[in-house]
Amino acid sequence: MQENNFKVNPKSLKTAVTRVEKDKIVTRGYNQKDLIEKIRYSDMVFLLLKGRLPSIKESKIFNHVLVSFCDHGVTPPSTQTARLITSSGSPINSAISGAFLSFGNRHAGAIQRAMELYQSKINSVHLIDDSSIDNKQIAGLAIEIYKEYVINGKKIPGFGHRYHDIDPRADKLMEIAINKGYIGPHIKLALALQDLVYDKKQIKLNVDGANAAILSDLGFDPQLGLGIFMIGRLPGLIAHAYEEQMEEEEFRRFCDLDDIEYMDDKNGIY
Repeated sequence: MQENNFKVNPKSLKTAVTRVEKDKIVTRGYNQKDLIEKIRYSDMVFLLLKGRLPSIKESKIFNHVLVSFCDHGVTPPSTQTARLITSSGSPINSAISGAFLSFGNRHAGAIQRAMELYQSKINSVHLIDDSSIDNKQIAGLAIEIYKEYVINGKKIPGFGHRYHDIDPRADKLMEIAINKGYIGPHIKLALALQDLVYDKKQIKLNVDGANAAILSDLGFDPQLGLGIFMIGRLPGLIAHAYEEQMEEEEFRRFCDLDDIEYMDDKNGIY
């Protein structure tokens, strides 16, 4: 009789994030009872994603990042989606799921692309902790990006905003980075690139571009960029869904018949 070599692994799920035991929860090596008492929510997010607790300096700037993502009014498609779904009578989890599903290449996707751009450029040179030499190399990288994108008429991820000439969130984040000494090579690159782009196009970093540089200096993988944005934006989406539920009529109209232009098959108006 042929032996059956098919084996089932009794432990089919593996994780290094959190261990659950009877009457005990351990996250990244720390007892959650201690974490509840001693750290901030933003520190817990950092611990979960990075596998270690942040330094005091890292903790402060990462908290600034999450706050900067919290809300942008009803202007984004994600917020409008959350309110529309809520208006239909769906529960809040459905509204937030719909909002998250609206994130894509044109909405919230720039942060990952900007992180990939900054990190690929910084990784292409050898920095030696000599500021004069390193700054020259970073300035050269900024010129490379400028030529690759601006000269060729391409949009640089993380630059420009459809509502703001100067994104107040990005402006404040860079001010904090400079004044508090948070600047690393990726932030230096973003600022050097901003100087070039603004001189030519009068366009500055937006919140995605600023945070892409900060998160890169904190050592985050670009694949986590959108996820961190979602963590920061979640409270705002919940607030909008709740406001819609409590303050607006159910199944309210988001447009009237007069707002709709009907077209025939030959691009003429009915």
